[in-house]
Amino acid sequence: MKIAVYPGSFDPITNGHLDILRRSLKVFDQVILLLATNGAKKGRFSVEEKLSMMKEATSDIPGVIVDSYDGLTVDYCLNHDAKSIIRGLRAVTDFEYEFQLAAANHFVNPDVDMVFFMASSQTTFISSSTVDELERNGADISSLVPPCVARAYSQKK
Repeated sequence: MKIAVYPGSFDPITNGHLDILRRSLKVFDQVILLLATNGAKKGRFSVEEKLSMMKEATSDIPGVIVDSYDGLTVDYCLNHDAKSIIRGLRAVTDFEYEFQLAAANHFVNPDVDMVFFMASSQTTFISSSTVDELERNGADISSLVPPCVARAYSQKK
């Protein structure tokens, strides 16, 4: 079984994340959608809220497991028989960051590969921070996020 880990802060999970997740399941048998927790990074949603939204947003996608982890993703991979880390690329600036991350991950564990998926043309501009900024300023974000996320934002008001 080919297992991959798709890590992120998912604050919140967006339709761009879900697009990459669905496409990655054409390559991998199972994908662990991993909420990478980071105590230093303060997000809009709590860990529990993010996990709940991630589980609801992926409940109809076979082959997905939702989990969270506070530590290096490559260490998580070792403990879960995953040989690949999935990352999405939207622009050249993403590539520069991801290239450095891939090198660091290879340094820690050369047996885990980074697999990159280009964002589709419809989701290139979508990021969690963009969604959050748009929502804070009154824009309708319902076409950018799963319904559970739009609902969570409306409950925060």
